[in-house]
Amino acid sequence: MKDTLEDFEKFVIDVIIHNRRGLRASLCRGVFWCLSKVYSRVVESRLYLYRERFIHDHHLGVPVISIGNLTVGGTGKTPVVELFAKALRDRGRRVAVLSRGYKSKRVVRPPWWKRLGKKMGLTTYPSTPPRVVSDGNSPTPLLDSHIAGDEPWMLASNLPGVAVVVDRNRVKAGRFAIKELGADVLLLDDGLQYLKLKHRHDVVLVDRTAPFGTGYLLPRGTLREHPRNLRRASYIFITKSDGESEKLIKRIRKHNKVAEIVECRHRPLHLVDINTKEIIPLSALEGKYVGAISGIAIPESFESGLKKLGAKVEVTARFADHHRFEEAEVRQFVERCVRRDLHYIVTTEKDFVRFPNLPKYDVPICFLRVEIEIIKGREIFDKIMRVMCEPRPVPPGALMHEPLRAV
Repeated sequence: MKDTLEDFEKFVIDVIIHNRRGLRASLCRGVFWCLSKVYSRVVESRLYLYRERFIHDHHLGVPVISIGNLTVGGTGKTPVVELFAKALRDRGRRVAVLSRGYKSKRVVRPPWWKRLGKKMGLTTYPSTPPRVVSDGNSPTPLLDSHIAGDEPWMLASNLPGVAVVVDRNRVKAGRFAIKELGADVLLLDDGLQYLKLKHRHDVVLVDRTAPFGTGYLLPRGTLREHPRNLRRASYIFITKSDGESEKLIKRIRKHNKVAEIVECRHRPLHLVDINTKEIIPLSALEGKYVGAISGIAIPESFESGLKKLGAKVEVTARFADHHRFEEAEVRQFVERCVRRDLHYIVTTEKDFVRFPNLPKYDVPICFLRVEIEIIKGREIFDKIMRVMCEPRPVPPGALMHEPLRAV
């Protein structure tokens, strides 16, 4: 069943980006184009209802920074969330990251839960509490990556002192983080389209290599919203930048003339051996033959990054985004690499989170640790931090003082 869904997902992606040719692919693109028109109307109607206050958002009484994008996947959002969380934590804030836990295993409410609520005389039975991946005190994640989701688990591993809470209802998760975990600032992961929770700042990421995806909205393309909705951004981070983004900035300014723009890139730090946890310097890749295995939105970016580090990428394996690897799949790939006498097998940190427990093989298996490096606009980022860390009075009757209730 999983393989069938992933094969279908890969087929749809190939159709969207024109990797599939022929009559069937053309017919699919025609159907997707019609559906994208319906999707566009739905998106704009939803935005209108929130903008005109027909639907109200929730203010929880603490600052909320949303970090999101206009496209589906591939902008490098998780390292940017990590950058913000570290900076706020180091300035003394109690930070909680709110994530929906994409493709994580949902915790199903047991049947007796509703019966318990009725016995207690409640008109609405107690809601299932959010999944706490990190409470901000534990040195390691409290849940495994299958339950938490790969990105929340990775954030919890790399962010000691920061709470990470997973729930599709981020209002409920935010209330829980404030009341139970003492959070005084919330980072809304992938939050641009999540309008139920009031954002103090909207940080929107734009990938320099594909700023507006394929130019079409879902399902014909990879855009979640029309580029004109960049006007909602308080700050725009151009990711994967080379520092020469003047043409892209002109395009952005057509949609948002006032948002401050920061340029950043993903900087490789080192390799980590997944068995021994040994840190291996990047120089070890120079001139070495390498196998690359990944399950991310844009595997080409990862593979080209290895080549820029001097590696000779001889064998590759690409899986669907957020693919949960099985031991047989990895073993088969490793055996190919051993037969080719490769020096290293390298994967991404996000993919390593979804790897099964593996025995030690003849060829080292490593993940590439990266972080966000700001190359233009550091003063803008520092200004955001100063604003977020200034003492700010809590408005009377703020919801952070309300009792926790089902949402």
